[in-house]
Amino acid sequence: MTFALGQRWISDTESDLGLGTVVAMDARTVTLMFAASEENRVYARNDAPVTRVTFNVGDQIESQQGWFLAVEQVVEDNGLFTYIGTREDSEEQGVALREIMLSHQIRFNKPQDKLFAGQIDRMDNFVLRYRALTNQYQQHKSPMRGLCGMRAGLIPHQLYIAHEVGRRHAPRVLLADEVGLGKTIEAGMIIHQQVLSGRAERILIVVPETLQHQWLVEMLRRFNLHFSIFDEERCVESVAEGENPFDTQQYVLCSLDFIRKSRQRFEQALEGEWDLLVVDEAHHLEWSQDNSSREYQIIEGLANNTPGVLLLTATPEQLGRESHFARLRLLDPDRFYDYQAFVEEEAQYEPVADAVAALFSGEQLQNDAKNKITELLSEQDVEPLYRILNSDADEEEKAAARQELIDNLMDRHGTGRVLFRNTRAAIQGFPKRHVNLLPMDIPSQYATSMRVANMIGGKMSVEARAVKNLYPEEIFQEFEGDEASWWQFDPRVNWLLEKITEKRSEKILVIASRASTALQLEQALREREGIRATVFHEGMSILERDKAAAYFAQEEGGAQVLICSEIGSEGRNFQFASQLVMFDLPVNPDLLEQRIGRLDRIGQLRDIDIFVPYLRGTSQEILARWFNEGLNAFAETCPTGRTVFDQYGSAVIEMLASGDTSELDEVIDSSAKLNKSLKAQLEQGRDRLLEMHSNGGDKAHDIVERIAATDGDTNLVTFALSLFDTIGLNQDDKGDNAIVVTPSEHMMVPSYPGLPYEGATITFDRDTALSREDMNFISWEHPMIQGGIDLLMSEGVGTSAVSLLKNKALPVGTLLLELVFVVDAQAPKSSGISRFLPPTPIRLMLDQKGNDLSEQVEFEGFNRQLSPVNRHLASKLVTSVQPQIHHLIEAGEQLIKAKVDAVREQAQRDMHSRLNSELERLQALKAVNPNIRDEEITALDEQMNTLNSYIERAQYQLDSLRVIVVSHN
Repeated sequence: MTFALGQRWISDTESDLGLGTVVAMDARTVTLMFAASEENRVYARNDAPVTRVTFNVGDQIESQQGWFLAVEQVVEDNGLFTYIGTREDSEEQGVALREIMLSHQIRFNKPQDKLFAGQIDRMDNFVLRYRALTNQYQQHKSPMRGLCGMRAGLIPHQLYIAHEVGRRHAPRVLLADEVGLGKTIEAGMIIHQQVLSGRAERILIVVPETLQHQWLVEMLRRFNLHFSIFDEERCVESVAEGENPFDTQQYVLCSLDFIRKSRQRFEQALEGEWDLLVVDEAHHLEWSQDNSSREYQIIEGLANNTPGVLLLTATPEQLGRESHFARLRLLDPDRFYDYQAFVEEEAQYEPVADAVAALFSGEQLQNDAKNKITELLSEQDVEPLYRILNSDADEEEKAAARQELIDNLMDRHGTGRVLFRNTRAAIQGFPKRHVNLLPMDIPSQYATSMRVANMIGGKMSVEARAVKNLYPEEIFQEFEGDEASWWQFDPRVNWLLEKITEKRSEKILVIASRASTALQLEQALREREGIRATVFHEGMSILERDKAAAYFAQEEGGAQVLICSEIGSEGRNFQFASQLVMFDLPVNPDLLEQRIGRLDRIGQLRDIDIFVPYLRGTSQEILARWFNEGLNAFAETCPTGRTVFDQYGSAVIEMLASGDTSELDEVIDSSAKLNKSLKAQLEQGRDRLLEMHSNGGDKAHDIVERIAATDGDTNLVTFALSLFDTIGLNQDDKGDNAIVVTPSEHMMVPSYPGLPYEGATITFDRDTALSREDMNFISWEHPMIQGGIDLLMSEGVGTSAVSLLKNKALPVGTLLLELVFVVDAQAPKSSGISRFLPPTPIRLMLDQKGNDLSEQVEFEGFNRQLSPVNRHLASKLVTSVQPQIHHLIEAGEQLIKAKVDAVREQAQRDMHSRLNSELERLQALKAVNPNIRDEEITALDEQMNTLNSYIERAQYQLDSLRVIVVSHN
């Protein structure tokens, strides 16, 4: 291909990008800028999927200024064209238009050209293309977009928060649900919506190092979002000197420790121009009015540079009100500028919460409560509602008035827009935990090796010795060698074997701290009793873990036991199991809670049995007792565990290292008292108004019902299987709602979007996908469907077809022409255009006289009456009626204009109605709730103006057509 700067080319694979301009070249590559869609593409010079744009004498072309030229002469100079002709608006002759000044919006690839050239598609491909267009349109317009396709149960409070936050411009919120309520899933749903709507293209997730893998797996498995973990090694390898490694990926995941340790990496992350920053475990960022930690300063720097920020934290006040204020300050430093002012403001909301509680329960409002509500809401807003509540109106009317009052109070509530918090107490529906502590005698082999190890201990830190003492099997192996089979005499293993054989019908999850312990336990189960077990640890790839999890999930013929290492278990939920064995214990109470959280999550249908076998007189007993008696951490969630650990952890670690238990009872007693008082403070600090707002009430259940109604969509199943067929994928039905899809040798393209080289197992059933993490949950939002539709469109599949209509009521040879136009506004995805004017298909069905019958003749019903025609015969038919087809296409071009105008007007109405009501609501709230940021209002205003001009400039093109000829046999 011969390229020159300034030439105009169009992408063969992405025709919606508009007209591209060659802006840079080197020996190997060429760069095209597509100004209409604000995109750049770099292609290899020798096989770029682009076509040179050339016009001929007689063509009509548009300039960037919007005027048209009738081409009368084409001049070429140094590889660039200049078109000379008559300008249509002024009738000036001899006007020259250089190709670089051509309109960026010019479109090509006409289906009628393919039809007349004999490139006629199969009828079922035409049908598939039309269904792809209509389904894609419906998905873009759906208010539930971004929420239907994730692999997660439909849990009301999670969906409510995600729906509320995910649609905002640059959301800045604190997600503060209690443990086990699914903050990571809420964040993922928000990210997914922001990505699909184009609001966020560059995302940075910052988490503690131990949670990196959990986030990677959750984003990939649940939302099909491919994040890259960044560490020092990757940064050094991935870029040349002087380049910013953070510019090499759109979705980046890294640990806070990684950017804290290196000023260079922090500065590079700061320059990353992110759209959305997500920070997990934000309660560990220390701040006070006099001082703030380095970690806090790093997140503050990133938050100040990034429009959207999601902070995930444990229950906000658990580290004190000052700490809670510090999180809010990261989200909006202008609003939360002074700690004292914040404390005073918070104090005002308690009576409001009481008033809302009274409204919820349907009680009569007291005068004090009414006055408090009137202070927050204007008198004209509340007086009509009070009158209804005090009148003889029917119950339905009173309920509506109560709800309106509650909604208005929620909107104006102090931190209601920036903070969402759900508690187990408010949500309910959690299983009970049955705790079984199992003390066992220490075997003599362990006692001997531990005594010797302590005698020759060497220089080891207290922390290292404390941890080492928890794993006597490792100490034994150090002396006896790696082949030493400690599992032959360890009483915990003997007990586990008995337990498994006794509970043959139960799935059992075993968690051990180390991968090596997990592997040896699997060997013990297999060799001693022939038990089917599988292992799950950090040394395995994601694919290997999926296979292990699937083997465990399998009801018949699957593994009875899954043995996980500490890190290997992160990010996985095994809610189909209810038996948890802790073969050993972690020192950190947060890790303990994470372990139990593998089973104890919302959606678990059975009570959970927790078994903790430990060896008497060892560090294991000290830790088990402290967790159980000091924190009650086995039986209940422990939001206060970390704070108690910060206070007494060093004393506990000292005891674990030395084995001296003389102060154990005292430490347990003090820990229990502190734990109780912290929990009481939490309960007292509970903001019921906020909890009511966060769980979404009826609105949340409405969202669940709307999404549930889309599950099991047979239309999707039919479409997906036809799509895979057309592209050339092999499909093998495995039963149990599972299909294996693999690439074939006869595929239309070398590789299929979202499908690994070795293929994938897919399911359309949400429940199956939740219990089988090795399967892809296919929805309209899945990359295999989205990518497949994009492939159909870009490859021009189904743009022209010929069919026969067997109908004796019509004369033989009667001609009908089905035309499918698409209205499309070329605009950046981030503008939000897809909410109001996504690519919109308009179908015309023309009879021989050019009348449009599409209102009377519905597509699917009519299609069932048609028969396909082979390409040879189809080509002959088209040639014989070519003049009539030309005439009907011209008639269609006249008819479509009014329909396109109607589509534009409807899009303008939708946009103004939706965004104006959002704008008015925000402006009204701004007067009473300082949490409304000026940027939100400005962004909405600007968005309306830019969308106006994009919708006005929306164009249409003929996407596909079908010639239908009547026959009698």
